[in-house]
Amino acid sequence: TPTEADQLRRAMATFKKTGDIHKFGEKLIGGMVARGYDPDFAARCFKQIEGFGTYGFPESHAASFALLVYISAWVKCHHPAVFAAALLNSQPMGFYAPAQIVRDARDHGVTVHPPDINCSDWDCTLEDPSERLPRPVPPPGRPIQDTAVDGRVAGLGREAPGPTAGADFIEKQALNLRLGLRLVGGLGEAAGRAVVEARTAGGRFADVAELWRRSGLPATTVSALARADAFRSVGLDRRQALWEVAALGERPLPLFEGVGEAGPEPPVALPEMSLGEHIVEDYAHLTLSLKAHPVALLRAGLTASGYRPARDLRSLRHGRRARVAGLVLVRQRPGSAKGVIFITLEDESGVANLVVLPPMFERYRSTVLTARLLGASGTVERVDEVIHLKVDRLDDLSDRLGELTARPSDRDFARSMARADEVRRPTPDKRELQKSRNFR
Repeated sequence: TPTEADQLRRAMATFKKTGDIHKFGEKLIGGMVARGYDPDFAARCFKQIEGFGTYGFPESHAASFALLVYISAWVKCHHPAVFAAALLNSQPMGFYAPAQIVRDARDHGVTVHPPDINCSDWDCTLEDPSERLPRPVPPPGRPIQDTAVDGRVAGLGREAPGPTAGADFIEKQALNLRLGLRLVGGLGEAAGRAVVEARTAGGRFADVAELWRRSGLPATTVSALARADAFRSVGLDRRQALWEVAALGERPLPLFEGVGEAGPEPPVALPEMSLGEHIVEDYAHLTLSLKAHPVALLRAGLTASGYRPARDLRSLRHGRRARVAGLVLVRQRPGSAKGVIFITLEDESGVANLVVLPPMFERYRSTVLTARLLGASGTVERVDEVIHLKVDRLDDLSDRLGELTARPSDRDFARSMARADEVRRPTPDKRELQKSRNFR
């Protein structure tokens, strides 16, 4: 009956380990046999239905999900810069961290520029490389070919295409991706938009002091921009910008602004930051770095210890042993995986997917839960293009991150992790955690 059919549908969509679908077995098989079906065939039919017993869902749900997947895949294929900008502007969300989204976009030919006080909006934007003008990603519900009042495409300075030519027009532009101020750690949305509004009203900023005066932001907020290396367009790296922030002093009253001000301080020859120091600061304040991957600077030592680049896994046969090392991007333990933990590592060559079985997790529990730079040894398992490393040994290499800078700390890389269906904010045994801290 229709009522029984609906009850069966509900039993298939319970999302519980123990559903009620078994209660329909006798009714369904008996009814099929009574209508002339072979008993073995009827039993097999029910067995297939029973297989959907903890994750089945209505056809309408499946159709909607399939449509979303198709649209997302199409945009990612034809407009990778648009796709990356949309994901970054929707953070925090889902499975991938900003560093992974940016890495994938660059791997697919997108040129990515860092956040900058004179070029970035609050959100990530698209830029025409020939004009270097930011083009905002339109909010949901608005067409991509967003036009200004004069009929020119916003941010591109060209005539708008017809209503059917928008996709082709955009695809020919090879748009670049400009990271937004939203990625700057310690910078709230109100402060970020204040920077953009001040720039829109009065033009580009010439130096740190001008941004401070026109935006009305406190020096601590300007310092966050400096730490994120967002003053490159005025010729300052993060250390020089921080030096100028320290010299801001008290904000003058409006009536006396510009009166009796001392001239600019003589330039000071500050020691240059090393590439490693810049990378560490980028990860600490942006969650990513466009300058280089931190593991690239550690490659010589890792190779000497027997660790191969992640890309080498693609050329190894099934069953071969291998050792890889990289930053931990994702730790996840799906409820349906029977205790298996999946870890994604990233180095300068790509990503490596690790499979950690429950006995290995119990053996290396502290390492799995706390390591930022992880070394893994195991056996390559591959099915066509799907490659995993079945782990039999794990090593916490986080102390090697101290080689990037004179201030050894792996906490600067903590924000680069993705939000997966992991054990959230893992709290390992206190004794194990203390041992780990003492070791570092």
